Amino acid sequence: MTKQASFTIEAEPIDSPAAQYALGEYVAELGRRFPEGFDTSRAAPPAKGDFTPPVGEFLVVRVDGQVLGCGALRTEPGGIGEIRRMWIAPELRGKGAGRALLAALEERARQHGCALVRLDTAAELHEARALYASSGYREVPAYNDNQYAKHWFEKTMR
Repeated sequence: MTKQASFTIEAEPIDSPAAQYALGEYVAELGRRFPEGFDTSRAAPPAKGDFTPPVGEFLVVRVDGQVLGCGALRTEPGGIGEIRRMWIAPELRGKGAGRALLAALEERARQHGCALVRLDTAAELHEARALYASSGYREVPAYNDNQYAKHWFEKTMR
């Protein structure tokens, strides 16, 4: 578990009520922010078990027990990790939670033996792109067929 300022970040089973709540909020926000809405089946959907140990993890951000963020890691053969479904509630943005969540997901990737972490994001998510760039990610060519993604990034884990 990671504790920072007034929030905690901890692993949560993907099928738990807390994880499902966070994923619902993630989908709802993207639905509001994307001009055409958001359909998870068009966003390079994970296979069942992708975010479950030993091949991945799902992390939840809480403030005083309230779920206000989430992020997932899935691993691929060859030491590659992919960060997915990263979301921070608007009331927690600008307080370091997104950066802390990204760092926690990277640490989990290292623990899973990943030498490289990838992620994608949509053009509308300016804050996410800024976070990834300031965290050492570099933009790369598309590596998946996520129909919402317009930017793909990767970072070497050290």
